Order: sequence, then structure tokens, then C-alpha cells
Amino acid sequence: MRSALEGMKVLDLSQGAAGPIAGMILGGYGAEVIKVEPPGGEWGRKLGPPFIQDQAASYLGMNRDKRSIVIDLKREEGGDVLRRLALVCDVVLESFRPGVLDRLGLSYETLMADRPDVIWCSITAFGQVGPWRDKPGVDGIIQAVSGIMSVTGEPDGAPVKVGVPAADTVGALVAVQGILLALLARNSTGRGQRVDVSLLDSMLMFQTVPWSMFQASGHSPGRQGSAAPYAAPNEAFPTSDGYIMVAAYWPDRWRTFTEVLGRPELAQDPRFVDVAARVANRSAMFEELSSVFKTASTDEWVARLEDADVVCARIYDYAALASVEHLVDGERFPVLYHPILGKVPGVGMPARLSSTPAVARTAAPLPGEHSVEILTEVAKVADELVEHWLEEGVVEQWQKE
Repeated sequence: MRSALEGMKVLDLSQGAAGPIAGMILGGYGAEVIKVEPPGGEWGRKLGPPFIQDQAASYLGMNRDKRSIVIDLKREEGGDVLRRLALVCDVVLESFRPGVLDRLGLSYETLMADRPDVIWCSITAFGQVGPWRDKPGVDGIIQAVSGIMSVTGEPDGAPVKVGVPAADTVGALVAVQGILLALLARNSTGRGQRVDVSLLDSMLMFQTVPWSMFQASGHSPGRQGSAAPYAAPNEAFPTSDGYIMVAAYWPDRWRTFTEVLGRPELAQDPRFVDVAARVANRSAMFEELSSVFKTASTDEWVARLEDADVVCARIYDYAALASVEHLVDGERFPVLYHPILGKVPGVGMPARLSSTPAVARTAAPLPGEHSVEILTEVAKVADELVEHWLEEGVVEQWQKE
């Protein structure tokens, strides 16, 4: 079957998480992704534990379906190698601080002069303009400054990060969206453009609901634990052996919910008569409902509530979730073969296209595993020049020890 992005070439200069995830997504849908690494490989290869042998599991998960070339950009000819590759690619994906690539002689402006249809996607912490443009930032820093840590955690607890690299992952998704939008525009105009992705802006968009509430009320939502500031009950309750998450704030479901719990009078209680009242009196509501939930196990409550069509769920950890029948298939958790590490697991693509599906093809590459073939097959560089670059250490090819 044809892939959605078949024929598209991406030069992935990014390191860390946001850019590599974006490149992986494009590769999963068929783009040819060329990963450029410094000598020794990008720093994300050591981002652990855990490791599979000496390779970070997180790196392997974020870099499949790519080919790797190692270029020493500190050497004078390194910039020339990079430019040759950029000229034959549709998309340049980079995550350097503003101005770094300019100093290497490769910028959007200089590349566009020779390749006006190129799409250049820059992922930075704070964007290309503004007082913060040169500030460094990683996922945790962006979570701190974006406001999301102020709304994560228990009301009386310390600020808490989202338990996954949310800023990096959302930034990656925004980058893919921007690249695809630019490709659509290029189909009609014939010209490329610059796609500027700020992790901070991406996290602000991620918080559209609470930001909209703040803009209307002037009040910061604050930390709500498992609850939602706009609906109740919509939170986790303790059972006799764990917790259950319940979303029963619609009028009909609220009434049904109170009946299943054996407390139908709560539906008429003035403190809980509608969503606004329940949000205002959340503590009292939580106390009333928790006392009932503690009388039975999570499994018992899930069975009773699902039978009454009340939205609920047990709270899974990763170990339990990995064995759930609904998720156990090759598309959600593909397993790929790595020439050194053997079988390497991954996570599948969520958008399932019926005619041009994503396919997990290859495990994350070894550093410089494809240096020679990328230069000769993709950039059409003469064998003699490739040999020269290898001898001078400008380019490195992975060699099995």
C-alpha cells in the first residue's frame, strides 16, 4: 500500500525529544527521514535509564523509521555536507537555538535562495522573536513557565509536572501539523515557508480550556488533583481496594449515578442540584460519594456503573495497561528488529488511515549507520568526495566492532 508521505524527504537536524518525535511521525507515514548526528551520536542516546544495552530506551522509541548520518559540523567542510543534503530535501527540521545554524552557513534565507520550495521547521523553547528567544528551555522548564504546573497536583500540594514530557510531545505534534499545512500550501503556491514552533506556545494551546476560563473570569484555575474545574463529579474516588475515575456530571447521568450508589436523594440536594452547584460544593460532594465508594472494590463499582451506562474507569498503570486485550495488537505496540539490540518495542501511530496507513518499518538507526548511502544515493555525491570526507573525519560511517 502507498504511504501518505511517500516521496517526501526530511532532513532531521533535531536532538532530544520534540524534533525527534516529529521526525518519527513523518517517517511512520512514509517520509524518508535523514537524521543528522554529531560524532558519537546525539545526546538523546544517553537519556536514561532505562537502557537497552547502551542505548536509551526513550531514544529508540523516538527515532525509528529514520536513517542516520554523522557529520562533524565543527569542521569547515561539515557545513557543505549539510547544505548538499538540505538542497535535496523537502523539509528541514531543526531544534537549535535561534542563530546557531546561521553561524554554520545554513539558514532558511540562504537555503530558500536555491530551493524556494523548501519547508523549514524550527522548534525552539520560546520562539524566534521576543525577549525570551535566546533563553534555553527543556520540557520541565516549559511546563513551569507555561502555567501547567500551577494546575497539576493536589490543591494543598506542591507544583507537579505532568508525568510525561508533555511540552516536547505537544510541540512535536504541532510541528508535524505545521509541516503538513505548509506542504498543502506548497501544492497550490509552489513555494515553501518557515514553520516556527515554540514549545511555550504549544503548551498554551494545550491549555485552551483553562486559559479560556481564566480569560473570562480572571481567576487562575489552581490545582484540582484528579478533578476538573468545570465539571463535577469528574474525578477519582477511593474504593475499598484502590481508586475509580468517574465522569457523571451530565444531568441524566448524575441522577442515574446517585441511584446506582443508593443515594438518590443527592440528586435533589440543593448543594448538588446542577454542575455549577456541585463544582462550588465539591468538597462536600466528594465526602458524600467517597463514603459510599469505600464500601466496595474498584471492580465491583466499575461493573455496576458500566451496567448503568455511567462513564467510569479503573486507573491503570503501564504494567496493567500493557496486557489489556483492547490494546494488544501489532499496530499499537510494534516490535522492530535492530541489528545490534535485537527486538526493540515501540508505540504505534494513533491516526489510522484506511488507504495510506502508517507502518513501523525500521528500528532507530545506529549513529552514522547510513552515512555513505545517504550521500551517494540521496545527495548524489561522487564516491571520491565521500571518501575524502570520511578520511578527513567530516563524515563518519558506523563500523561494527
